[in-house]
Amino acid sequence: MRMIFVNLPVKEMAATRRFFAALGFTFNEQFSDEQAACMVVSDNIFVMLMEESRFGEFVNGAVGDPEKDTQVLTCLSAESRAEVDDFKAKALAAGARAWKPNLEFGPMYGCSFQDINGHVWEMMHMAQA
Repeated sequence: MRMIFVNLPVKEMAATRRFFAALGFTFNEQFSDEQAACMVVSDNIFVMLMEESRFGEFVNGAVGDPEKDTQVLTCLSAESRAEVDDFKAKALAAGARAWKPNLEFGPMYGCSFQDINGHVWEMMHMAQA
Protein backbone atom coordinates (compact mmCIF):
# COMPACT_ATOMS: atom_id res chain seq x y z
CA MET A 1 0.00 0.00 0.00
CA ARG A 2 1.28 3.43 -0.90
CA MET A 3 1.04 6.35 1.46
CA ILE A 4 1.16 10.04 0.67
CA PHE A 5 2.88 12.69 2.76
CA VAL A 6 2.14 16.29 1.80
CA ASN A 7 4.78 18.58 3.29
CA LEU A 8 3.87 22.19 4.10
CA PRO A 9 5.86 24.99 5.74
CA VAL A 10 4.14 26.79 8.60
CA LYS A 11 4.89 29.93 10.53
CA GLU A 12 4.12 28.84 14.10
CA MET A 13 3.67 25.21 15.08
CA ALA A 14 1.48 25.57 18.17
CA ALA A 15 -1.05 27.80 16.40
CA THR A 16 -1.04 25.52 13.36
CA ARG A 17 -1.73 22.44 15.50
CA ARG A 18 -4.60 24.24 17.25
CA PHE A 19 -6.08 25.28 13.89
CA PHE A 20 -6.08 21.78 12.40
CA ALA A 21 -7.23 20.16 15.66
CA ALA A 22 -10.24 22.52 15.54
CA LEU A 23 -11.04 20.99 12.14
CA GLY A 24 -11.04 17.52 13.69
CA PHE A 25 -7.61 16.28 12.62
CA THR A 26 -5.35 14.27 14.92
CA PHE A 27 -1.56 14.01 14.97
CA ASN A 28 0.82 11.08 15.04
CA GLU A 29 3.08 12.13 17.90
CA GLN A 30 5.72 9.53 16.97
CA PHE A 31 6.59 11.72 13.98
CA SER A 32 6.02 15.10 15.62
CA ASP A 33 8.12 17.45 17.72
CA GLU A 34 8.32 21.17 18.51
CA GLN A 35 9.05 22.06 14.87
CA ALA A 36 7.01 19.45 13.00
CA ALA A 37 3.64 17.74 13.29
CA CYS A 38 2.41 14.70 11.40
CA MET A 39 -1.28 15.40 10.77
CA VAL A 40 -3.37 12.31 10.05
CA VAL A 41 -5.87 12.73 7.20
CA SER A 42 -6.59 9.00 6.76
CA ASP A 43 -4.86 5.65 7.16
CA ASN A 44 -2.53 6.39 4.27
CA ILE A 45 -2.62 10.20 3.88
CA PHE A 46 -0.62 12.52 6.12
CA VAL A 47 0.37 16.18 6.10
CA MET A 48 3.77 16.98 7.52
CA LEU A 49 3.49 20.49 8.92
CA MET A 50 6.96 21.92 9.47
CA GLU A 51 8.08 25.28 10.74
CA GLU A 52 9.69 27.17 7.88
CA SER A 53 13.23 26.70 9.23
CA ARG A 54 12.77 22.90 9.41
CA PHE A 55 11.02 22.78 6.01
CA GLY A 56 13.98 24.68 4.57
CA GLU A 57 16.26 21.77 5.48
CA PHE A 58 14.39 19.59 2.95
CA VAL A 59 14.35 21.91 -0.08
CA ASN A 60 16.84 23.52 -2.42
CA GLY A 61 16.43 27.27 -2.58
CA ALA A 62 14.11 29.52 -0.64
CA VAL A 63 10.89 28.50 1.06
CA GLY A 64 8.02 30.09 -0.87
CA ASP A 65 5.52 32.43 0.73
CA PRO A 66 1.94 31.15 0.27
CA GLU A 67 0.63 34.62 1.11
CA LYS A 68 2.17 35.91 -2.15
CA ASP A 69 1.78 32.94 -4.50
CA THR A 70 -0.45 29.88 -4.53
CA GLN A 71 1.87 26.90 -4.25
CA VAL A 72 -0.58 24.02 -4.16
CA LEU A 73 -4.29 23.28 -3.87
CA THR A 74 -4.82 20.50 -1.35
CA CYS A 75 -8.25 19.00 -1.92
CA LEU A 76 -9.95 16.52 0.40
CA SER A 77 -13.04 14.53 -0.49
CA ALA A 78 -16.31 14.93 1.38
CA GLU A 79 -19.17 12.48 1.76
CA SER A 80 -21.87 15.14 1.42
CA ARG A 81 -22.57 18.77 0.61
CA ALA A 82 -23.28 19.29 4.31
CA GLU A 83 -19.79 18.05 5.18
CA VAL A 84 -18.33 20.59 2.73
CA ASP A 85 -20.27 23.43 4.34
CA ASP A 86 -19.50 22.27 7.90
CA PHE A 87 -15.78 21.92 7.19
CA LYS A 88 -15.58 25.43 5.74
CA ALA A 89 -17.52 26.86 8.68
CA LYS A 90 -15.14 25.17 11.15
CA ALA A 91 -12.12 26.45 9.22
CA LEU A 92 -13.37 30.04 9.14
CA ALA A 93 -14.26 29.89 12.85
CA ALA A 94 -10.72 28.64 13.60
CA GLY A 95 -9.10 31.57 11.78
CA ALA A 96 -9.01 30.57 8.10
CA ARG A 97 -9.75 33.14 5.40
CA ALA A 98 -12.28 32.63 2.63
CA TRP A 99 -10.50 32.09 -0.68
CA LYS A 100 -13.03 31.59 -3.48
CA PRO A 101 -16.80 31.24 -3.48
CA ASN A 102 -18.15 27.73 -3.14
CA LEU A 103 -18.05 25.83 -6.42
CA GLU A 104 -20.93 23.95 -7.98
CA PHE A 105 -20.00 22.20 -11.19
CA GLY A 106 -22.30 19.42 -12.33
CA PRO A 107 -22.06 16.61 -9.78
CA MET A 108 -19.30 18.41 -7.84
CA TYR A 109 -19.79 20.80 -4.93
CA GLY A 110 -16.88 22.24 -3.01
CA CYS A 111 -15.36 24.99 -0.95
CA SER A 112 -11.94 26.52 -0.49
CA PHE A 113 -10.14 28.57 2.14
CA GLN A 114 -6.66 29.66 3.17
CA ASP A 115 -5.39 28.19 6.42
CA ILE A 116 -3.65 30.39 9.00
CA ASN A 117 -0.37 29.95 7.09
CA GLY A 118 -1.83 30.99 3.73
CA HIS A 119 -2.07 27.49 2.19
CA VAL A 120 -5.18 26.83 0.11
CA TRP A 121 -7.37 23.88 1.10
CA GLU A 122 -10.41 22.60 -0.73
CA MET A 123 -13.10 20.11 0.20
CA MET A 124 -15.12 18.56 -2.60
CA HIS A 125 -18.20 16.36 -2.66
CA MET A 126 -18.53 14.40 -5.89
CA ALA A 127 -22.01 12.91 -6.24
CA GLN A 128 -21.76 9.56 -7.96
CA ALA A 129 -24.67 8.19 -9.97
